[in-house]
Amino acid sequence: MNKPTAEEIVRRATAAFNSGRPDQARQLCEQGLSRQPGDPMLHHLLAAVLFSKGETESARSHVESSLAKRPDSAAAHLLAARIARVAKDFDSALSHLDRAIAIAPQREVFLEKARALDQAGLRPQAREAWRAILEVVPGNIEAAARLGRLAWEDGEHASAVTLLERAVRGEAPASVWFDLGLVRQDQRDRGGAATAYRRALEIKPDYPEAALNLGTVLQDAGDMDGAMRAYAQAYRLRPSTFGTIAMALTSAPHGRLWLDEASLRRSLGG
Repeated sequence: MNKPTAEEIVRRATAAFNSGRPDQARQLCEQGLSRQPGDPMLHHLLAAVLFSKGETESARSHVESSLAKRPDSAAAHLLAARIARVAKDFDSALSHLDRAIAIAPQREVFLEKARALDQAGLRPQAREAWRAILEVVPGNIEAAARLGRLAWEDGEHASAVTLLERAVRGEAPASVWFDLGLVRQDQRDRGGAATAYRRALEIKPDYPEAALNLGTVLQDAGDMDGAMRAYAQAYRLRPSTFGTIAMALTSAPHGRLWLDEASLRRSLGG
């Protein structure tokens, strides 16, 4: 019986991985490499499988082996960049991305470069990269959300609101709604902030920061019953928020007093 070729193994391993069987995909790749140790396709696929399982260092070794054989593979450079970014090796990530852009300038590569610049703390370059993406793809939620967050961090609240409201027109994650809540809260738009925090909690019910901030906004608006419900949710999700809740309740103009810590914990459901 003829032994399967590397291409056949790659097809079978890819099918296994896409069907939710990463261990089988890994086994197939390792078996193939035991017979063809230098095959770049098998190294590349095994790197992708290992990376999906959080085995970053092993994944990095295999994608580097793949690139040693096929240095002009844009897909391998992109994978190598993602692995390096997770490992916080941003110089390596950016180097791989520049190489991938030179080989095949595709949208996903530009997105990955913006992420790498952002996580590396290179704010001016990250802003420029996200803006370039948003110009080409006006509906890109990630670009609008990151630009909104960066604007908020820089105190540019009007710009931040515009960008974040643009981002939430699509299927934005809870974190984007939370950021919108922060900006609206800073602008003293309590109703808008409460709406944003509630939406974040609808998407991600186990979001203690959103529940805590919702409580603060409702308390500032004078809705103490609603604030206590939100604080109770935050406390259930993360008991360590108790100190922040107690401080908010006793120091704000709209607050309540408790005789002791135990009575407040009981009021929060603890």
